[in-house]
Amino acid sequence: QVQLVESGGGLVQAGGSLRLSCAASLSIFSIKHMGWYRQAPGKRRELVASITSGGTTTYAGPVKGRFTISRDNAKSTVYLQMNSLKPEDTAVYYCNLFPPTEGYWGQGTQVTVSS
Repeated sequence: QVQLVESGGGLVQAGGSLRLSCAASLSIFSIKHMGWYRQAPGKRRELVASITSGGTTTYAGPVKGRFTISRDNAKSTVYLQMNSLKPEDTAVYYCNLFPPTEGYWGQGTQVTVSS
């Protein structure tokens, strides 16, 4: 059974940084395209960033230049480095395949940015 376990969230002041990790129990992780998503209270879940098996990255407009997605295939882990955090980044952050597979959503990790 596939498991995606997110960690690294927390409470941080505006302007601060956090690094999220997602450990995946996925066979042949290295050939999977992966994504980070987030869901703020009262809003739909949205794509934040994605990374292909070859390392090509894309970012949503609001996080471009502040967030960096990366992966370590040897550890079957994908990361999200978040800098210059803003209160509007407050959300539960999830990882999944890109595009996502419905049954793979984990518990997510809460990120709260105070002003």
